[in-house]
Amino acid sequence: MIGLGRMAQALLWPLIDAGLVPLVSVRAAVGTAASAERLAAGHPGLAVGTDPGEAWRAPVLLLAVKPQLLDTVAASVPMDGLRDPGPAATGATATPKPLLISVLAGVTLARLQRLFPGHRVVRAVPNTPCLVRAGLTGLAWGEGIEPATRAWVGQLFAQVGEVLELPEPQLDGFLALTSSGPAFVALVAEAMADGAVAAGLPRALAHHLAHRTLAGTAALLHGQELHPGQLKDMVTSPAGTTIAGIRQLESRGVRSALIEAVLAAAERSRELA
Repeated sequence: MIGLGRMAQALLWPLIDAGLVPLVSVRAAVGTAASAERLAAGHPGLAVGTDPGEAWRAPVLLLAVKPQLLDTVAASVPMDGLRDPGPAATGATATPKPLLISVLAGVTLARLQRLFPGHRVVRAVPNTPCLVRAGLTGLAWGEGIEPATRAWVGQLFAQVGEVLELPEPQLDGFLALTSSGPAFVALVAEAMADGAVAAGLPRALAHHLAHRTLAGTAALLHGQELHPGQLKDMVTSPAGTTIAGIRQLESRGVRSALIEAVLAAAERSRELA
């Protein structure tokens, strides 16, 4: 593990819980001694420190640092001693190159392969709901990733949600919708709760109801495979309360604003690349 922040931990602990990765086989490198001490204290048996040398010699690496630290991290890769990952580690035939799985937003496979020529590379785009094992992860493959290794990587991310294999050009749109989308939905939840408070509900109750309404709506859309327009029509009665609210949303351009928000996030992802 190169970096062990919230997302990296959200990916690691389910793997350990499922028995796919034994804790004794994990080596983690973090940015500060304070972070290393805190993680070691909270997770007895976890080998964590600030020197990435040992971690880089692992057969499989998860790269989960801030994108702006990528060049610095690449410079820390030892030029010797990289081990053959072997079939036990990757679920594939032996290969001289370790496997590097990056979860860095906007960092392309081409850049990863240029910075880490001694590794086979995978680009993964997980989203925040992975923290509660309800996530979505998009995967794009670098050169030389065999089908068995692809299946193994997919199994890792399946522990925290649904996994999709996508052509890399589609990852910008995937990221904009699934990784930035939770923030957009949270903004909607907050605004709906504020409206309920304005209508007379206590704040705590308003937040609870907004969250449950969004969760229930998502479950209904997904469970019955409804188009969003179908669900809207199901609850919109002639001259009723819902259509009065929808008129306000449409008059203020909420639909267009959300479309533009996703497009802006996708464009920013391309800029970061």
